[in-house]
Amino acid sequence: MAHTPSNAFDVLVVGSGLAGLTAALHLAPTHRVAVLTKRSVSDGASQWAQGGIAAVLDAKDSIDRHIDDTLVAGAGLCDLPATRLVVEGSPSCIAWLRELGVPFTLEDGELHLTREGGHSHRRIVHAADATGAAVQRTLIEVARREPNIRFFEHHTLVDLIPARSIGHGAPACAGLYALDEASGEVVAFSAPEVILATGGAGRVYLHTTNPETATGDGIAAAWRAGCRVSNMEFIQFHPTSLFHPEANSFLISEAVRGEGGVLKLPASAGGQRFMPAHDERAELAPRDVVARAIDAEMKKHGLACVHLDISHQGAEFLQHHFPNILARCAQHGIDITREPIPVVPAAHYTCGGVATDLQGRTDIAGLYAIGETACTGLHGANRLASNSLVECMVFARAAAECIAEHPNGAAADPLPWKAASANAADAAAIADKLGELRHLMWNLVGIVRSGDQLQQAASRIATLQRDVDALYANSKITRDLLELRNLVQVAELIVQSAQGRHESRGLHFRIDHPSLAPNAQPSLLAPASA
Repeated sequence: MAHTPSNAFDVLVVGSGLAGLTAALHLAPTHRVAVLTKRSVSDGASQWAQGGIAAVLDAKDSIDRHIDDTLVAGAGLCDLPATRLVVEGSPSCIAWLRELGVPFTLEDGELHLTREGGHSHRRIVHAADATGAAVQRTLIEVARREPNIRFFEHHTLVDLIPARSIGHGAPACAGLYALDEASGEVVAFSAPEVILATGGAGRVYLHTTNPETATGDGIAAAWRAGCRVSNMEFIQFHPTSLFHPEANSFLISEAVRGEGGVLKLPASAGGQRFMPAHDERAELAPRDVVARAIDAEMKKHGLACVHLDISHQGAEFLQHHFPNILARCAQHGIDITREPIPVVPAAHYTCGGVATDLQGRTDIAGLYAIGETACTGLHGANRLASNSLVECMVFARAAAECIAEHPNGAAADPLPWKAASANAADAAAIADKLGELRHLMWNLVGIVRSGDQLQQAASRIATLQRDVDALYANSKITRDLLELRNLVQVAELIVQSAQGRHESRGLHFRIDHPSLAPNAQPSLLAPASA
């Protein structure tokens, strides 16, 4: 399909989660914005967020305490300027959401603040136990009323369109190619500014709390375009996802433990609480500590899951604080007011991503990355609970301000896409290779790793990469093929980063290097062509 003026915009935003919609809304008064999303607008990971948004709103709390908590969780790798930017910007982000009409939970007329693991104070603003869904609904409603925002649903990012910035010949971005699933054609979109807000890559693992859209599309596309990535080895495994064959990766919020939930072994293994033996902070330890403790207990006792018990809080309390979790568990025959919840760790959050500065700018002029797609330095070696949603808003606002203050000029008119092949992609082959990738990442590059396992993973991924490259070169493009291509690329980056870190820090634990290195350094990978 040839490029037409209808696909020319001031800014292209890829992704319709909190980061993407926040950027679009800040830009809409002065820019024509296209928001592209590969499913419907509400299908991203932001919709799934349960716990809430961290912000200093209590007079007894302080910015410095929130910063300190973030630095402790990040195990020496947080970037202090990025951390301060996000923490200081959090109260105004909450105020902005309230102005838009987000129905946060109140108590006696004031915002109810809960506490989560790693936080020294109650500072989690929430909408019951479905904060992400409440925020997304509101932002989607507001964005759909904006005349300068146009949505392109069921459009999957294929690749970025390169250009050369005027004057100094540096790499620049002129737009992108996207698969329009309605027509089956790849369409060119042009804009002098592109914002990647495509989320993380949790679907590279067999067990994940992430939606099916979390396939690392923005990270892989930015890497192919010549951007550096950072800290890809730090994959956060949420300690508690619901263990049930029909649960579909349902997350049991950190807030359950924040409100008194305790982790126990099943009755068959003694039934005792085990977290105090692993860490003095017990259930409120950072996620990496809790996930490794659960993993160790499961391996020690040969368990398929452990139990999270909050039944002592009573039905009225649970209905008020966790109506979504209570209802979902009930659907699977689990009454959390009377019995514990079976849980297992699952891949949850990609702490690394496309390397950016404090305004979301990447190595390529006109290309920004925000939200889980980016590595801003905030999360370090382990994301502190509920810091991600506020990071989305702070960096979306910063990117929008940068675009407004420093426009990149007019984008070149991109060439239409030339299809490599008209042959139908082999759906069975794609599914088989995706299954192989997710199993090997879970078994070899999971919560606990070793050099031998990482080498095995690297070898198998290299073989998969060759197979996928051949499929891509000889098949008509489909969304499944694009997602497989991106996941294999992201898996390679995760393994390469993990192989280069000869220590155990935060979310990266190597049994052959169990100690901390004396100096904490972020990992940074650059494409060979960069």
